[in-house]
Amino acid sequence: MNYWWTSDYHFSHANIIRYCNRPFDSVEEMNETIIRKHNERVKPEDTVFFLGDFIFKGGKEGGEEKYRHFEKRLNGKLIFIKGNHDRQNSLNTIISKVYIHYGSKDICMTHRAEDADPNVPWNFCGHVHEKYKVKRLNENSIIVNLCVEVWDYYPVAFKQISSVIATFLKEEKKGAVN
Repeated sequence: MNYWWTSDYHFSHANIIRYCNRPFDSVEEMNETIIRKHNERVKPEDTVFFLGDFIFKGGKEGGEEKYRHFEKRLNGKLIFIKGNHDRQNSLNTIISKVYIHYGSKDICMTHRAEDADPNVPWNFCGHVHEKYKVKRLNENSIIVNLCVEVWDYYPVAFKQISSVIATFLKEEKKGAVN
């Protein structure tokens, strides 16, 4: 069994293609590409921490039937953290912040970066879409953006996240990071 992290699939959200410059010609192409890439990495026995905004809110687009349609098509056990678009859809997520100890690291997981914990060395978030991959929260804490846009629409393994953080810290030491 493996663990994966991802965020902001925004299934059935046509405008997200334009808002975030997603490389898709239609919402159907976006939905199918995200499902395919998710299932290429995630096996049925794996666990996925999903950091919010699974499906677009409101109306027919966010109904329970549509939510179940997408959930059933994805491999792995999904652990949902509430996103801002999850408030008004059928995903009745109540978890907004999760703390875990994984490997040798303490990690705080939230949807919004502004809800990160500055007292935890590693914070994982969604919500910011294509804005950045890793940045410093304060002198003792960094934040990793797990939105699909910055990970080529794939879920991310801990080893890959650790590698990106190590590169960020190395570049920061050299003064190459703002």
